[in-house]
Amino acid sequence: MLRWFFLVSASLIIMTSCSKDRAVFETNYGMFEIELDSKAAPKHARNFIKLVENGTYNGLKFHRIVPGFLIQGGDPLSKDDDPTNDGMGGLDYKIDAEISASHLRGTVAAARQGDQVNPARESNASQFYICLRPLPLLDGNYSAFGKVVSGMESVDKISKLKTDPYERPLVEVVILRAYMR
Repeated sequence: MLRWFFLVSASLIIMTSCSKDRAVFETNYGMFEIELDSKAAPKHARNFIKLVENGTYNGLKFHRIVPGFLIQGGDPLSKDDDPTNDGMGGLDYKIDAEISASHLRGTVAAARQGDQVNPARESNASQFYICLRPLPLLDGNYSAFGKVVSGMESVDKISKLKTDPYERPLVEVVILRAYMR
């Protein structure tokens, strides 16, 4: 009986440590799913899960598109009618840097202010970006905490939208709903 208990306990521990947290984002341009990397960036992954679960991302917009580079969203200011302030907002806290993962196609990472005003490289609590191709120039500079594991075609569709000179899409790209799976 004791041996059975240890086998079951060990199996549960292994299953728990191998479980993958996934966030699904439904947008007006399709759906994509993000697998979070709690090993490389545990604080960022926990924060992202909390924001998804409490509905923070619902109704926000992808406010920045740099074709062939990245798309960016998660700014609470993107809910208002003033597109000129999009990208300038966030929540009332920052996340300590967890810089270790590479920036590959589909990598999800936290946005942050530049080194001049943010030498600790703390991340914005809500803004994130998705890499459209490998971006080694970002390695060692930003906290990557996940990757798109399905629906990259929706991300690509967003990345092809026309933008203004400030990299803002000319049409709204709305996160209709985000939830954990």
